Amino acid sequence: MRRVLLVTVLALATTALAVSAAWAGSAHFVGTPKITRSGDALTVSGKVAGLGNETQITVTVTADVACVNPGNNEPKAENKGATIAEGTFPVQNGKANFSVTGTGTTDPDCSPPMTLVYSNVVVTVSGDSFDPDLVFAFSGTF
Repeated sequence: MRRVLLVTVLALATTALAVSAAWAGSAHFVGTPKITRSGDALTVSGKVAGLGNETQITVTVTADVACVNPGNNEPKAENKGATIAEGTFPVQNGKANFSVTGTGTTDPDCSPPMTLVYSNVVVTVSGDSFDPDLVFAFSGTF
């Protein structure tokens, strides 16, 4: 009788562990995140799946920002900075769509004829039930 009870308890414990591991999911981007620019603003959008029982995700976009003159040169002044845009998005059925928009800042302000140029743009997706975070780095300048 003890042996049957022990086998039953072990089987239930193994099932519970397998279900919780499967429920955690395997977070991943669906396709490649997209990046667009409108004026000085950058927008990064995409879709994440495999989020299991996650209720929401946080998406952060970072980029190096430079104020460039018409000759495509960066003045030596302290006009470089980093932009950070962040948003929280709900998860439904283990999936989430996101769209985050941010505008870089420089000191002093970047005004015409100077223009903002973004490089090293990175989107990071984080959640409570997966580690490490999802990270995608865009190549090129925007």
